[in-house]
Formats: sequence, structure tokens, C-alpha cells
Amino acid sequence: MTRPENLQKRLQHIRATWAKHCNQVLYMSSQSSDFPTVGLNVSEGRSQLYWKTIRAFQYLHAHHLQHADWFLKADDDTFVVVENLRYLLSHHDTEEPVYFGHKFRPFVRQGYMSGGAGYVLSREALRRFVQGFSTGRCKNFSSVEDMALGKCMETMGVKAGDSRDPNKRETFNPFRPENHLIPPKNGKQTWGYSYYKTRQGPDCCADFAISFHYVKPADMYMLEYFAHHLRPFGYKYRFNTIQQNSTSELKPHYKYSR
Repeated sequence: MTRPENLQKRLQHIRATWAKHCNQVLYMSSQSSDFPTVGLNVSEGRSQLYWKTIRAFQYLHAHHLQHADWFLKADDDTFVVVENLRYLLSHHDTEEPVYFGHKFRPFVRQGYMSGGAGYVLSREALRRFVQGFSTGRCKNFSSVEDMALGKCMETMGVKAGDSRDPNKRETFNPFRPENHLIPPKNGKQTWGYSYYKTRQGPDCCADFAISFHYVKPADMYMLEYFAHHLRPFGYKYRFNTIQQNSTSELKPHYKYSR
């Protein structure tokens, strides 16, 4: 999700970093362009964010429903480790009505996913979201995009899934890495919206973290380097991850080599 003035400011840096790891990428904006962007024929501005999101998912449903199993929405200041997203989703069925992200608590009974951290819909969740507007069960009633989408999801029977790792650490993160790792003196990001108890410091985030928000363009390249190139020599990744709804474990001694 972007806007015309951010094509060079932000979008080109996403295209040069984490978007390279996606199966398919669509850049959604109010206007079409040669970048390329898909023009959604909506106005720009915070008051139009939910309308833009509705139009984007309607476009996906009309043109790409069978081209992917899962559909990720991310902002143009969100960084995503796509491989870790695939790992999370490999434990789930795309034909189940579910979506994942960083779950917030207020306003929606089952919780809803932070827009900035990004959220991912199963194919069935996408179907139901679009159906909600075609039947009138869902409405564009608020400019708060993530909360309004979460309300529609609840209305349409789409579950707000738990994307935390087996150690209850978050995979989708609504702030920059340093804001989670180093607790700020003013405590700004602990304003109590998170559905689950938040952690700060080295145990804040999952080893297989998926996303961070408010990432500056220069930091996109830094995170790309850390995620895909930096390796401590001889280090063994030990996976004691228990798959959700299963007692089976991954092999505990996997040696990464390049």
C-alpha cells in the first residue's frame, strides 16, 4: 500500500529488498503508474485508508484469487522476512477462514491485526472479506483501517489467529526493531493495545520474526543484510519448535551452510 509521492521515497527500496523474496508483488496506490502501481481510483489521505484497503482486496479477489494461497497486506514502511512468513503459514490451511498479524485488543471482541505490522489473509478469508461488502454485512464505517477490517473479519466468521511462536514471542511487530529491543524511556509503544502481554528487551520478538514497522528506507537494506547475508561462522540453529496443534517437532540439529 502506497501513494504516488512515495514511489521513489519508499517503494523503490522495498522493491530492492524484501519484495524480491515474494512470489508476486502488487503495489497499490490511488493512481496507476509505470512503476508499476495498480490505481484503485480512491482519494489519498488517512481518512481514505480503509477504503483503499477494501478496493485493494477486491482487486486481488477479482484478478488473483487463484494465484496465491495467502495474501499479505503491508505498508510502504513495513519490512517483511518473507521466508519466516512462509514458515508460519506452512502450519495452516489456506481454505480455513483465518488471518494473522500482530493482534490488538480494543474495539473488536476477538481482536484485530495491526495494519502497520502487516497482516496476511487465507484465500477463504479474502473470499469472505469481499463477500461481506457485496452482501452489505460489512461497511466502510471508519477511517481506522485495521480496526474496521478486523470488525468485518469477525462479522464474516474469519478467525483472528495467534501468530506468536511456541515461546509466546511476537512474529509481527508494529515498531522498529530497536523499539522492541530497547525499552524507550517514555514507554510510548506500550500503550496497551496489544492483545497479549508485551515483552521488551532481547526476548521481545520471535527468532523467526516476520515483520517490523516504521522502517526507514536505509534500514530496509540493513535488515535485508542481517536477514539474508550475515551469519556467525559455525553456528547451529537449534529448532525445538512444536508445530501448532501438533506434537511433532522439527529436527533439533540443523546446520546452516552457505
